[in-house]
Amino acid sequence: MRLRVEFTTEPFDLEQPPAHAVAAREVVESAGLDAVDVGPFGNTVEGGTHAVLATVDSVLRKALEAGATRISLQLNVVEEDGA
Repeated sequence: MRLRVEFTTEPFDLEQPPAHAVAAREVVESAGLDAVDVGPFGNTVEGGTHAVLATVDSVLRKALEAGATRISLQLNVVEEDGA
C-alpha cells in the first residue's frame, strides 16, 4: 500500500521559517521517501506505508519539540503504479 500525507505546522511566520517548520522539513527530506514536496504553506510526502507512518511519527514529535502549536495533516491511500 502507498500513502500520501499533506501536512502543515503552525504558527506561521511569513518573515522566516519557524523552527518547527525547519524540523519537519529536515525529517521529510532525510526520510528516503518516493516523493517529497516542501512548500511555504504545506508539505506533501508519498511512499510505502511503513516509511510514511514512521515519517509522520517523527514529524509530529520533532515539530512539537521545536514549538509547533498545531499540526494539521491529511493522509490518503494512493493507488500503486499500474494498479
